[in-house]
Amino acid sequence: MTRRDFITKASVMGAGLYASPILMRAAGKEVGANDKIRVGLIGCKGMGFSDLSAFLGNPEVECIALADIDQEVLDSRAAETEKIQGKKVQFLYKDWRKLIDNKDVDVVIVGTPDHWHCLQLVAACEAGKDVYCEKPLGNSIEECNIMVRAAQKYNRVVQVGQWQRSDPHWQDAVNFVHSGKLGKIRTIRVFSYQGWCPSIPVLPDEEVPAGVDYDMWLGPAPKRPFNRNRFHFTFRWFWDYAGGLMTDWGVHLLDYALYGMNVTAPQTIMASGGKFGYPDDACETPDLLQTVYTFGGFTVLWDHAIGINDGAYGRTHGVAFVGENGTLVVDRGGWEVIPEDVSGTKRMEAIEHHPSYGGGGLNLHVKNHLECIKSRNRACNASIEIGAHIAKFSQLGNIAYRTGKKLTWDGKSFHDPEADQYLCKTYREPWKLPKI
Repeated sequence: MTRRDFITKASVMGAGLYASPILMRAAGKEVGANDKIRVGLIGCKGMGFSDLSAFLGNPEVECIALADIDQEVLDSRAAETEKIQGKKVQFLYKDWRKLIDNKDVDVVIVGTPDHWHCLQLVAACEAGKDVYCEKPLGNSIEECNIMVRAAQKYNRVVQVGQWQRSDPHWQDAVNFVHSGKLGKIRTIRVFSYQGWCPSIPVLPDEEVPAGVDYDMWLGPAPKRPFNRNRFHFTFRWFWDYAGGLMTDWGVHLLDYALYGMNVTAPQTIMASGGKFGYPDDACETPDLLQTVYTFGGFTVLWDHAIGINDGAYGRTHGVAFVGENGTLVVDRGGWEVIPEDVSGTKRMEAIEHHPSYGGGGLNLHVKNHLECIKSRNRACNASIEIGAHIAKFSQLGNIAYRTGKKLTWDGKSFHDPEADQYLCKTYREPWKLPKI
């Protein structure tokens, strides 16, 4: 039985009826040729290739297809992939749809800019592929809803690239918060101060570089002249394609704020900020933003700045649960508890926890996805439902900023015409928003 037969039959009849490669390896057996999980990557420039590299760290994975609109990127990544896995990539595509149509691809990695995620994930699900999708899941609230419905309808195993969900020390920190030792938590401070991120100078439009299919790069986004500021990494600072630091880092950090507090939808959202650091540069999204989400009995405060490293608690990023007895602060380097000191009396003991896991969150995240694929368990550590929820939550903050209003949200609508216009993107012809 081939790997594809296993995946297909297990999704219908239950993985327990077939020999899982996980069980085979546990019994000391090698992974055979028919047990290979064949992966295809769409979008090879940035995190997509990091994701693929993590997949290739597992012996049962083989990359058979790459797709990218930039021929130079496609060729260089094909050469790098060959070095990693010891064999050539069989299929190289400029058009991602050909990768989706390839019946030998079992798993699709979506590493494209945010505005492409919905179309590519839905197409992969319809074609019977499992998906690893970079964060944020979608570029609008309605796109996220559509993607969840697609994964559920076609029974696909989807992992969203919020790899901190698989990093043990983050879970350890949440477990401490859930213990109640911090006392009543009044607010959660979530911050991302990215000094490494420079201002983007204004550049003139220019001719499309040789080997780049720019119309395909734009896809459903509005037609615009080619400009390097909007291309590759810096696309994330333009509303057509992404949501700035709020969605780029917010989905990682705000996710743990909600996870720690066991909450979902806020009562109200309001935001303030702007282009205060670099008012004349090319970016559209704000370089400084504060957003307040109000829940019953506490608030979640998002705070970001570009070009500045001095966040809170001597850290550039993190999540701080501020309790009556102390504050727990967690970032990618570890977590600590800072006791409340009132009139010379500390209300709890200080704790400092540095993880010994070696920063392997992404590798653990991919392993979790592979295990879920083999068992046909859709409840990945960052399932599509988890990814959709936090992507929509971050979008709420951006919408509050763009309208300048204090908003209420019932899960479907703001009941405010100006705010509701941001719920769904208008796709450029001939691309259509999927209907699921």
